[in-house]
Amino acid sequence: MILLQFRRLWLVAALLLPACSTAVLDTDINNLYMTSDGQSRSVSPENLTGDKGRGGMATTGTRSAAAAAAGLGQGWKISPSVDIKPGASFALCDIKGPGVIQQIWMTATGTWRHSILRVYWDNEAEPSIECPVGDFFGCGWGKYCHINSLPICVNPGSGFNSYWRMPFRKNARITLQNIDDKPMRIYYQVNYELTRVPRNAAYLHAQFRRESPLRAKGLYTILDGVSGRGQYVGTYMAWETRSPGWWGEGEIKFFLDGDREFPTICGTGTEDYFCGSYDFADRELEKGKRKYMPFTTAYAGLPQVMPPDVCYRAGQRFGLYRWHITDPIRFGKDLKVTMQAIGWTPDGTQYLLLEDDIASVAYWYQTEPHAKFPALPPRDALDIKPIAVKAE
Repeated sequence: MILLQFRRLWLVAALLLPACSTAVLDTDINNLYMTSDGQSRSVSPENLTGDKGRGGMATTGTRSAAAAAAGLGQGWKISPSVDIKPGASFALCDIKGPGVIQQIWMTATGTWRHSILRVYWDNEAEPSIECPVGDFFGCGWGKYCHINSLPICVNPGSGFNSYWRMPFRKNARITLQNIDDKPMRIYYQVNYELTRVPRNAAYLHAQFRRESPLRAKGLYTILDGVSGRGQYVGTYMAWETRSPGWWGEGEIKFFLDGDREFPTICGTGTEDYFCGSYDFADRELEKGKRKYMPFTTAYAGLPQVMPPDVCYRAGQRFGLYRWHITDPIRFGKDLKVTMQAIGWTPDGTQYLLLEDDIASVAYWYQTEPHAKFPALPPRDALDIKPIAVKAE
């Protein structure tokens, strides 16, 4: 009888253990009152190592702040930013684990498509995150747009914020490369906790792609070649139309664990995947006067429409995001994600396969090691041309 009770207690403990371990990483408003053995740390230009008791010790810094603090002495605002020369890379942080990055804030000057963010976990040689900084934070067209979502917030005037939880076991290294011809200045802060990392915690990955125009009419690949176990958690797309009319009839497709010709998960339309409907348009207006209706929510949004006062024009640009936070896409060994680009023929009777300009960022967690990413496009293939919306 005692042995039976012990076995029951052991089973209950075994079932509860993953939840207790995971709680080390998952702090929210419902458990903020709980104490923890974790140690809070932060890396910024005022404490480049994040070491305890080593913040605000700079005696030199970027020119404007250093000049403004002249005569005040150590401990005042002397080094809030760093400059990155053309062609150079700078390590924003190089943290020894185990721990979890909780938040990243930054405001980058220069050309956002020419500032390449890379993140390396546990001393790996290849990055798990490689992306132009603007696209990673949902501003793929090089211009500010307000985003109010759970994992990504973009606030005036160019405050980039990431709340993606990023666990690591041995090391977390984040770099920013300036591939522009001009120097750039970066203000940033990486907030993290040194803490236990659960055995089943996976690593955040993010991959950028762009096709301009699409290599295959009507078809864009968001992610391919993923090998490992994990869950897909988000999509950002910067989409420029090359044809007049509605451009979002295409379906998202998730090919999971050996799927080849047909996917396991298939959506019903582009605006449906991004949690909108009926062209994202104000349907109370006549078709010739309709406008797209931007929105930003916790899990999905159309935060950017350029220009905002017309509809169905060739050359219009859109920024869209969809976070799979309550509905992660689980995969056991491999994953491929595609989006169709479909519009309508002028008479409105047949689908039209589009040749648009599309860039994307795929976000997912997976076990390591990960497959090597495709090469990032060269600088001229990252460039954004001036917007040219055609008249009706």
